[in-house]
Amino acid sequence: MNNDYLARARKVIPDPQILSVVAARRAHQLAFGARPMIKCDSENHLDVALLEIAEGLLSYEFGTPGDAEANAAAETPASESAE
Repeated sequence: MNNDYLARARKVIPDPQILSVVAARRAHQLAFGARPMIKCDSENHLDVALLEIAEGLLSYEFGTPGDAEANAAAETPASESAE
């Protein structure tokens, strides 16, 4: 892991727990074939993810516990919910 990329990403997402989750999820996407949004000298997926965060190309948002249930109900077609 490139410490310079990490320091730059910490300026964008200062909370270390949130930064680790966002970077890990993006690195996972890259490992499974997602295209990088930035050109990076390193082939390490985590370095690419940290650089994307540092450049402001990735964002995140928090949901509330009720959001998942509300979204699931909203996505269910009316014919299925009537059964």
